[in-house]
Formats: sequence, structure tokens, C-alpha cells
Amino acid sequence: MEQYLPDPARYDAMPYRRCALSGLQLPAVSLGLWHNFGHVDRFDVGRGVIRRAFELGITHFDLANNYGPPPGSAERVFGEILRLDLGAHRDELIVSTKAGFLMGPGPYGDGGSRKYLVASLDQSLRRLGLDYVDIFYHHRPDPDTPLEETMAALDHIVRSGRALYVGLSNYPAPLLREAAALLRNLGTPCLIHQPRYNMFDRELEHGLLDALADEGIGCIAFSPLAQGLLTDKYLGGTIPPDSRAARAHFLKAADITPARLAAIEGLHALAVARGQTLAQMALAWVLRHAGMTSVLIGASRISQVDDAVGALRGPELAADELAAIDRLVAVAR
Repeated sequence: MEQYLPDPARYDAMPYRRCALSGLQLPAVSLGLWHNFGHVDRFDVGRGVIRRAFELGITHFDLANNYGPPPGSAERVFGEILRLDLGAHRDELIVSTKAGFLMGPGPYGDGGSRKYLVASLDQSLRRLGLDYVDIFYHHRPDPDTPLEETMAALDHIVRSGRALYVGLSNYPAPLLREAAALLRNLGTPCLIHQPRYNMFDRELEHGLLDALADEGIGCIAFSPLAQGLLTDKYLGGTIPPDSRAARAHFLKAADITPARLAAIEGLHALAVARGQTLAQMALAWVLRHAGMTSVLIGASRISQVDDAVGALRGPELAADELAAIDRLVAVAR
């Protein structure tokens, strides 16, 4: 078998950002394996995307126990790519996974109990073929489990050697502050939070970003392109047959309203005037925050990885451009 030899210049252009108060640095662009890396997808395509990402300095690969489809298959696919290509470079990688959404039958396959979180991570490690992950997240709050139990489970996971750091995802600001205090008192501070954030979804701006800064927690945004809406894919009002909207993923055709299409056309024109694609401008818009450690992209083609990393070479967004973006999206949100 031919040995995989990555480009020795892979770290020359990618900027790395320190994760809040920790010593860990993450690439400004990270690769999420939510879609496109399951058993229903072509292995050779996913392998090519991951190898290209690493060639461009993307060292952080983000998974969850239920990513696929089917659930668990993204971890198995990534584990196979580690075995074939990236295993020799394990110490250059940040591998994260999560638990919290429905993964299995019965009362121990969902939520935030110690039983579920520890068992789920053990299963993830077997699928990945790893002894530990770098970051383990609780994927969402569980109102039926005491917060103290969930945070104690995360602390135990780090102390047991299963993960180096812990993070939270989809936590609202007040609950995040409570969780951060519990983890800090246990001696395992929360490293990072993963919220949804894009031009159309601005919940992060309503107290969460301030809470992260106050607590010394990093931020990595998912869905920065609004499931593909903030790309060239839907220009002209068409829904391509290979798009997420056409395939009835979380983005539905009904989400592509006339108001949003008009906003997308205006945003595209603004991006072109900046010398960027719409996706590049959308990523730059997310990364403009001082507290934003990284942004998570999805990709089904190598060209999408190249385009995303190209966002890092563009000019900073000026005040008048930010105001124009706000005006365009205000009527479409």
C-alpha cells in the first residue's frame, strides 16, 4: 500500500487561534463530519476531502456519536481514514466527538446521564480506533438529568484519560454559565462551546458570546453557511438535485423563501464586490469576532474545502459592509 505523505508546507498558510484561556490552538477553519462521511456516502470522496483538509492545515476534525447516516458510521469511516492515512500524524490532530442526542434504544441511549456519556464515548473510541479523543462534548442540555451529574461525568471522562478536554454544545447562556462554574470547581474547565451561528441565525449575539468571554471559553460555530443557503448553490432560485434541501436533510425546500432568496442574491453581489464567493464572505463574517476560535465547515467535495480556506485570505469586513449585510438579512430572518 502506498504510504500517505502530506505536504510538508501544510502549516505555512493556515492561521491558528488560541482557544480562549487554554494553551490549545485550533485552525481558523475546522472540518465537521456531520454529513457526507457516513456509510451511505462514497468512501473515496470522503477520504479525499479529509486528506485535502489536512494538506491545507486543517488539523481539527469534529464528529459525534450519531453522525452518519447511519448513526456511528462517520466515526467508523474516519477511523478507517486514520488507519489508512493519518494515523502516523495522530499527534498533529484534534479529534472531537460528542454525545447527548439519541443514539441507541432504551433509557441509556440519550441525554446527559453519567451512564450514557461514559458508555457512548467508549463506543466512539472503538469506532474511531483511538485510545482518547482530544475534545469530548455534551451535545445538548438534558432537562431530565441534574446538571451536576452531567458535569461530573465530563470531569470523570478527562480524569480517566478518555479525553483531554471537554466542551459543551447548544447550551443557552445562563445554563452555560452554571455548567462552566461546576466544571471549574471540579478542576476540569470547559474548553469550548459549539453553537449554531450564521448570518440568518444570530442567537449567539444575544448573551452567549459575552458569557463565553466572561467564562474564558472558546467558541466554534457550526452551520456557518446555513446548511448551504449562504453559498452560490441557490442563486437564481433553483434547488439543485444534489443539495441538502432536495434531499430533505435539516434544510427543507420550504426554508428557501422568496425573502431569503432575495437576501442571498444581494449578499452574493456584495461578496463579488469584495473579490470573494458568498461562502467565503459568510465564513469571514463569522470569524470576525475576537472570541471566535474556529468555524466548522462541512464538505462533500474537495473544491468546497479549498473555497472555505480561501476565506482566510480575504480583506476584513468594513463597517459599511457589515451594515449592508445586516440590512439584507433583516427581512429574511
